[in-house]
Amino acid sequence: MTLFLVSLALAYIVTAYFLTNPIGHTGRFMWRRFLNWFPLGMTYAFLYMGRYNLTVAKNALGDQLSKEDFGFIGGVGFTVYAVSLALNGPLVDRIGGKRGILIGAIGSALMNALMAGTLYLFLHGRLQVNLLWAFSVLYGMNMLFQSFGAVSTIKVKSFWFHVRERGTFGAIFGTLISLGVYFAFDWGGAIAEAVAVKQPDKPGMVREILNYFFALDGREIPALWLIFVIPAIIMGFWALIDVIMLKDTPDQAGFDPLDTADASSDEGQAHPTSYLGLVKRIFSNPIILIIGVIELTSGVLRNGVLQWYQVFAKETGLGVPMITGNWGFWGCVTGIAGGFAAGWVSDRFFQSRRAPSAGLMEGIMMVASALMIGFLCLQFLPASSAGKPMELPPAGEGLTGSLIKLRPVMVGICCIAMMMAVIGVHSIMSGTATADFGGKKAAATATGIADAFAYAGSAIQSFVIGYASSKSWSYWPMVLLPFAILGLIFCLKMWTVVPEATKRYLAEVEGRTVPERRRSR
Repeated sequence: MTLFLVSLALAYIVTAYFLTNPIGHTGRFMWRRFLNWFPLGMTYAFLYMGRYNLTVAKNALGDQLSKEDFGFIGGVGFTVYAVSLALNGPLVDRIGGKRGILIGAIGSALMNALMAGTLYLFLHGRLQVNLLWAFSVLYGMNMLFQSFGAVSTIKVKSFWFHVRERGTFGAIFGTLISLGVYFAFDWGGAIAEAVAVKQPDKPGMVREILNYFFALDGREIPALWLIFVIPAIIMGFWALIDVIMLKDTPDQAGFDPLDTADASSDEGQAHPTSYLGLVKRIFSNPIILIIGVIELTSGVLRNGVLQWYQVFAKETGLGVPMITGNWGFWGCVTGIAGGFAAGWVSDRFFQSRRAPSAGLMEGIMMVASALMIGFLCLQFLPASSAGKPMELPPAGEGLTGSLIKLRPVMVGICCIAMMMAVIGVHSIMSGTATADFGGKKAAATATGIADAFAYAGSAIQSFVIGYASSKSWSYWPMVLLPFAILGLIFCLKMWTVVPEATKRYLAEVEGRTVPERRRSR
C-alpha cells in the first residue's frame, strides 16, 4: 500500500512538472528535460538509500552497535561530507554534473559493498578490527562520494531550469530527497526484516526475492549485510542509465542554450572559472553565507529527527507503530509536501524569493520542537539528585491524564511536521536559492558551500544528541529548538533578496517589482 501511495505522489509531481511551463518551452524540450532529470534524480534518491542505511543497520544490530558508537560513526560521516562538499562544489563546476554524479554513485556503491563485507565478517566473528573504527572509516569514505550527489544534481538543474521554474524544481528536488528517505528506511527496513529470521513459515515477497538471489534459507546468522549490498547494486544500475541519458546542458541535447536569468546572466559580472576564483566568489557573497547558516540549522533539524526518532521510539516505548513501522513512507510523503509547498509558495506569492518560504517552514519547526520539549521533559528530565529519569504516574483522568496518553502521538506528529518543514527549507535553499545566487556557472560551488553548512549541522547533532540522549531523552528537542529559532532569524535577514538579473526579468517580462532590501543599520 505504501509503495502505491508513494507512486501516486511521484506521479503527481511528474504531472505538475509538465503542467507548469511559465517560460513557454516546446513539448519536445519538456520531454527531453524530463528524460534528463528523472534518471539523475533517481540516482540521487538511491544515494540517500546508501547513506541512511546506516540507521537501518543500527536498529537491526541493536546492542551490537551502541547508541554512542552509532552517533560517532554518523558524526564522522557528516563531518567528511561537509568538508568534501566545500571541495567538490568547485570541482563539479569545472567537470560538469554528469561526471560528478557518476563519481558519486560508483564510489558510494563501492563503499557500500565494502561496508557489507565488513558487517559480514563482524557477524561471523572474523573481523580483526573494532566495528566502530572500521565503519567510521568506510562510512566516512562513503560520505565523501555521497557529497558529489547534491552539487551535481543542482549543477545540471541550473542549465536546464529558468529562475521562474526553479520553485517547481525545488518541489522536484524535495521529492527526490523524500524518495531517498523512503527507499532507505522502508525498503531498507523490509530488507532487514526479511533477512532477520532463518526460514519463516510464511515468507513475504521481499524474503522470497532475496532468498532466490542470495540463498538465505539455512543460514544461521541473519544476512544483515544485504542492507548495504542492495543499494550498491541499485546505484550501479542508475549510474549506467546516466551514462546513456544524461546531458549537462540543453545544447548538448540539440537545443539552444537557455538564459536562466540567474546571477550568471548579469552582463557586467565577471565569472571566474579557476578553482580558487570560484571559491573566492562564493565565499565573498554574503547572501550565500546567510543561506549557509540557514542550511546549518536545517542540517541539525533534519537529521536530528530523521536519525533519532526510531531510536527514541525503540528505547522508550513511546513510538507510534503506524509511524515507526512506515518511517520512510512518512518521510517521503511529508517531504514531498514540504518541498512542493515551499517551491509553489515562493513562485506564486513571493516573486521567486526563497527566504519567505523557508521562514514559514522554520516557524513550523520552532513550534513543533517546543511542543516536543513540553511533552518529553516531564517524563525524561533527570532528577537533580539521583540523575535518573523521572517516572510519571499512570495516566489518570482530566487534562493531565489526557496529555500523558497523547504523549506518543504528539511526539510522532511533531516529528512528522518537522520532517515536512525541513525538506521544504532544504529544497528551496540548497536546491533553488544556491542556483539563483551562484548562477549556473557557479551553481555547484554555491550548493557545495550551503550543503557543507548543512552537514556541519548534521555532524553537530549526531555527536551532541548521541551523547545527550544517553543521559536523558528530554535533551533531544532541547538541542533542536535553538536552531529553528536561528534559522528563522536568518530567513528574515534575506526576506526580500533576489539576484539582480531576476529583478530585471520580473520588471521587463512580467512588469512586477521586487521589494527593495531594507538597509541594515
